[in-house]
Amino acid sequence: MNPTDMADQMMVAVGVGLVISLIFSELFGLAAGGMVVPGFIALNLGRPFDVLLTLFAAGITYLIVHALGTFIIIYGRRRTVLMILVGYLIRLLMDFIPFSELGSIEFLATGEANFMVIGYIIPGLIAIWMDRQGWLETMCALLTASVAIRMILVIIYGMALIK
Repeated sequence: MNPTDMADQMMVAVGVGLVISLIFSELFGLAAGGMVVPGFIALNLGRPFDVLLTLFAAGITYLIVHALGTFIIIYGRRRTVLMILVGYLIRLLMDFIPFSELGSIEFLATGEANFMVIGYIIPGLIAIWMDRQGWLETMCALLTASVAIRMILVIIYGMALIK
């Protein structure tokens, strides 16, 4: 696949994600894990293990910052920055974990494992909304919006959509 096509798909995914996120926010009063997050998740729905790792990293980020909040005062901008920073650090740490040991279907089929958390700030953005509106609401809105975006991308790009 041409790198320009990948960049174009990413640009369209984020744009469509912004529109879908706005619709979710206005209709249901729910944020789908941040305005740009559903577009990135939608592009990676063909890699479900990456999506699960990203959601796991977001959950760990939320738990760490929530636990820190019992010892130190964390509100407003400080909480937002701390969520993104902890999510970033969790992503860096997860880069060193050998996920090939999990024996997944993708690993067994290809002999390769390049599973990874999606993005560096995505887990932190998801964790922010888990903190603000609850983890279940955030997960449901994020996954529903991502599937809707993915369907729109398939309509636009057809089978040429990146996997």
